[in-house]
Amino acid sequence: MKKNINIAVIGLGQIGNYLLNELITKKRDIELKTGKRIRVVAISAKNPNKKRKFKINKNIFYKNPLDIIKRGSLDVIFEAIGKSDGISKKVVELALKNKIHVITPNKALIAKHGDYLSMLAEKNKVNLEFEASVAGGIPILRTIKEGLATNKITKVHGILNGTCNYILSEMELTKDTFTNVLKKAQSLGYAEPGNPKLDLNGYDAFAKVRILSSLAFNKKISKVKCLMEGIENIDFKDIEIAEKLNLRIKLVGITELIKNQLFERVHPCLVNKDSYIGNVNGVMNAVIIHGYPIGESILQGEGAGPGPTSSALMSDLLSILRGNIKYPFGISYKKRKAVNVYNLNKYSNSLYLRIEVKDRPGVLSQITKQLANRKISVARLIQIPDNRKKTASIVIITHKTKEQDVQSCLKSLRSNKNILKNPILIRLL
Repeated sequence: MKKNINIAVIGLGQIGNYLLNELITKKRDIELKTGKRIRVVAISAKNPNKKRKFKINKNIFYKNPLDIIKRGSLDVIFEAIGKSDGISKKVVELALKNKIHVITPNKALIAKHGDYLSMLAEKNKVNLEFEASVAGGIPILRTIKEGLATNKITKVHGILNGTCNYILSEMELTKDTFTNVLKKAQSLGYAEPGNPKLDLNGYDAFAKVRILSSLAFNKKISKVKCLMEGIENIDFKDIEIAEKLNLRIKLVGITELIKNQLFERVHPCLVNKDSYIGNVNGVMNAVIIHGYPIGESILQGEGAGPGPTSSALMSDLLSILRGNIKYPFGISYKKRKAVNVYNLNKYSNSLYLRIEVKDRPGVLSQITKQLANRKISVARLIQIPDNRKKTASIVIITHKTKEQDVQSCLKSLRSNKNILKNPILIRLL
């Protein structure tokens, strides 16, 4: 690779703007570590006049990011727009076709089009780097691709969304409502100021799970949405009850191979307060890898915010500047296998059910009868009456139960007129 490297940054939101400042202020450090001189020659965003934390040079601003690629003489492009399709995909696709290295934190893009884009990168002998797409500042993807390259990995799970982890931790700590804590997360830059839905509904974490699956198991990216739930329905009441049971609620992403079938899921979990994952709080992420011969390996770090993300983006840049042309997913696109998907209905797990009911005689027996009809065994049962409202919360912890049985039971309970709202279900880890 030549000594002088021309770089473009496309997308100047929180991450892109922070990254741009890092590139400008750390030029000397980068040259010291790689022997390469970098120069930011082009930038692009929707609005050049938007108020940003760091100033931008309007002399190198392009309104249309595709014009940056057409100008030629580019070596590396950072794509920080953040969409799975549209201009994000066009920029990355065109850059790779023009033999330009691409670095992106865009997990939605990689989860949806990673197979195709990795094929383009391999064909054109350039890098497609996306370390920042999973778990912020934790070098989890490089660890799987390089540090654990000869291990047989069977399962990866952990806390993959710093926004959700911050909200759940803060609700427990401050006893405040979901809505208020979300506003605080937005003001601190941990959640999108406009529409944080993709963080809260589990989509963000699920995209990361798909990327981890492909890397860990040498598979093509799965297109089947198996089990994806977010934290929007978690009430402070559930956090309170969990605390009394010495448990804590965490949004957990899990991918594993069961008889060579891929089982991916993201959902809230009740974890023991004394467990490792139960003590990963705030915006921290943690990823636990199970493999042979490594055993269990844990990586932890900040997973939200422009600082950790930019750290991962800079790591990708230094890898490229050192002259490493690598397969984006660890092995060649041609050798990655198609996915066989595990049947969700076979999934068996212990569950927490909270059912809000009218406080009347016989209501509890109606519920336990429905459970018994589907062979759902009760491990623990708590009744919390509200004498003023003449209602009660019935909390049930089940023994291991098949997913199809519990979903059938919940469907029947919803038609019971003594049940005031849809039951809350949280799985135990």
